[in-house]
Amino acid sequence: MSASIQNPHFLLRRLHSLLGLVPVGAFLIFHLWENSQSRFGATHYNEEVVGALQGLNYLLLLELFVIALPLLFHAGYGLLIIRDGQAEPRRYGYLRNWLYWLQRISGLALILFLLLHVGLTRIAGLVDPAISADLFGHMQQALSQPLIFALYLIGVLLAVFHLANGIATAAIVWGLTSRAEAQRRFGWFCAGLGLLLAALGVHGLIGFLIAPGAGVTT
Repeated sequence: MSASIQNPHFLLRRLHSLLGLVPVGAFLIFHLWENSQSRFGATHYNEEVVGALQGLNYLLLLELFVIALPLLFHAGYGLLIIRDGQAEPRRYGYLRNWLYWLQRISGLALILFLLLHVGLTRIAGLVDPAISADLFGHMQQALSQPLIFALYLIGVLLAVFHLANGIATAAIVWGLTSRAEAQRRFGWFCAGLGLLLAALGVHGLIGFLIAPGAGVTT
């Protein structure tokens, strides 16, 4: 055990796993919940959701140290795991190996989705303050385009799968589910959590389209 702890990859993998749950995974759940409030319309979303966040003290520091840096480490070390990994789903067709492969693929796709999402929202809001003032209207207009909606739908579902499967994997890595039966039962729990979060995320996307807008075009 001591030899494993002295191995830097042993510690980095556990840090990668931990940051994937907290704060990255926790922020994803919070982000899905806040976006689900899109169903209440533009005024509520812009003032009670976006406005409340923009009014936080030290928002930039929180975004940097609680979200951006942990996410960059998780994504960067995840790319190293993909480079050194040997997932062979066709040769080893058992479920855990397929899930390992899907976890890696979803991670790659999520990097691309995050670039789209951050560019469309945070960066666009810095360039054009009108977008930050009416983020609901901006997202409503964007999601009205079938291609953007499809990309967001895929991105949300991949993010939820990555988190739910990551929780199940973390339980194994940290020795919380050492027995096969415990892994199976906890796996079903994580699948249920994933379905719940997926419904929340899809509900949020649809909310932008069916809720009343602010009447402001961006």
